[in-house]
Amino acid sequence: MATLVIMPRQGQSVESCVITEWKKKKGDAVAEGDVLFSYETDKSSFDEPATVSGILLEVFAEDGDDVPCLEPVCIIGQEGEDISALIPKATEEEAPAEAAVEEKKEEVKKEETVVSTAAADKDGMMKISPRAKNLAAKTYADLSQAVPTGPSGRIIERDVNRLLDNGQRLTPEQFDTFMKTGKAPEAEVVSAAPAAAVAAPVAEYEDVKLSNVRKVIAKSMHESLSNMAQLTLNASFDATQIMEYRAMLKKNAEALGLNNITFNDMVLFAVAKTLKNHRDCNAQYLGDKMRYFNNVNLGIAVDTERGLLVPTLFNADKLSLNDLSAQAKVIIKGAQGGSISPDLLSGATFTVTNLGAMGIESFTPVINPPQTCILGVCNISRRVKEVNGQDVFYNAMGLSLTFDHRALDGAPAAKFLKELCANLENFNLLMAK
Repeated sequence: MATLVIMPRQGQSVESCVITEWKKKKGDAVAEGDVLFSYETDKSSFDEPATVSGILLEVFAEDGDDVPCLEPVCIIGQEGEDISALIPKATEEEAPAEAAVEEKKEEVKKEETVVSTAAADKDGMMKISPRAKNLAAKTYADLSQAVPTGPSGRIIERDVNRLLDNGQRLTPEQFDTFMKTGKAPEAEVVSAAPAAAVAAPVAEYEDVKLSNVRKVIAKSMHESLSNMAQLTLNASFDATQIMEYRAMLKKNAEALGLNNITFNDMVLFAVAKTLKNHRDCNAQYLGDKMRYFNNVNLGIAVDTERGLLVPTLFNADKLSLNDLSAQAKVIIKGAQGGSISPDLLSGATFTVTNLGAMGIESFTPVINPPQTCILGVCNISRRVKEVNGQDVFYNAMGLSLTFDHRALDGAPAAKFLKELCANLENFNLLMAK
């Protein structure tokens, strides 16, 4: 029995997903567990595995299509199986009535029609996606020279872009004639490209379309800097005690059944505990009101192949150091692997971003709106301080706190940063609280 595959809903806030790549083509054999296609939300990417074995009988979307959640994507069944009941009506009626009438008229003139390299369906109609057709209409691309690479021999947007890259264009009159009659133009094609050289020159640059994740990051960061009054405070603390504490944990981790607790885990733990005394920093600025949170939901900035993601560690202030370390590793790994739920990429009340491993001594992190603060964690460096009249070397860790001056003033932000440094500098006492 044929199976209809629909676009999954990855999180309650997700309305649609973009298909990034088909791993199987129409007519391919599919085994249970095989990846059918890859897709992405505005923050995460996923693979869709087949739940049954069979043949990929029909495909309703192509690479780059934005498909609403729970809408049909393809059909898996057995060769020769009747799938008409599973085909969406919109697909069956895709060709408009006017085009059908026009094609019937053209059947009489089939002998006179120049055959295009573009694929046609059983009725002689050109197979082209709506997006590709719209692009061609705007640019007058010579569709008679198109080489279709989409499902079922359909011309898709990238095929039209390839024509444009090669300078294969028509005049507006030639394009209209071709779309009405299907006849390839007899006149010389308007070409923006010179005659091919014996050896193709090396391109001076490469244009790569932005991913959905990068578009979201760009929009969010631009809005953040455009709409907020951001100011950054820099401080440092003596990291001697947290370094000794981590060395002790590392030495006894196996015996005590502890996770591999990192410096970042310890900073996250201290931030969560300190924020409880500074509600202005654990808040969201909502234009005409402030929203103060009773619990701390920590956003953790994570560098991934798709761009910066910020998964949320909910109720971080209620976790032990060991539990916080374990949960942080889970969501960080999920973000890096692209398998994290979009629901875990929102809801943060404060964000921590760590560039210390990159050797960064100080930086200005950008607030993730509508939060009021973000903390940047810097590297550990050797410094000198005076102790009892003597110069003493110590290990210092830098912290950079960016805050929204619309939501809080410099003094409350400085007080939070000062207490955080004190808690990290006296980590043993913080653990005893």
